[in-house]
Amino acid sequence: MKKVKIGRVVSDRMERTIVVRVEERRLHSQYRKHIRRHTKFHAHDARDEAGIGDLVRIEECRRFSRTKRWRLTEILERAEGQA
Repeated sequence: MKKVKIGRVVSDRMERTIVVRVEERRLHSQYRKHIRRHTKFHAHDARDEAGIGDLVRIEECRRFSRTKRWRLTEILERAEGQA
């Protein structure tokens, strides 16, 4: 079973690569307060279709480069002001 994550595109300046910020909300074990943490993933975008601000779904895949281990599967929501 491949891992799937949903996040926002924060960079699309590289060729066929996007940087996706995935945010995670957890409950602190002692203080019971919500904590927001984020992680950035490099994902392969074969058709260069995702832009900054888009909400995307990425899937774990084979290694493309030293940092790229995820693949764009679909764009869930386009950013405001994009065609």
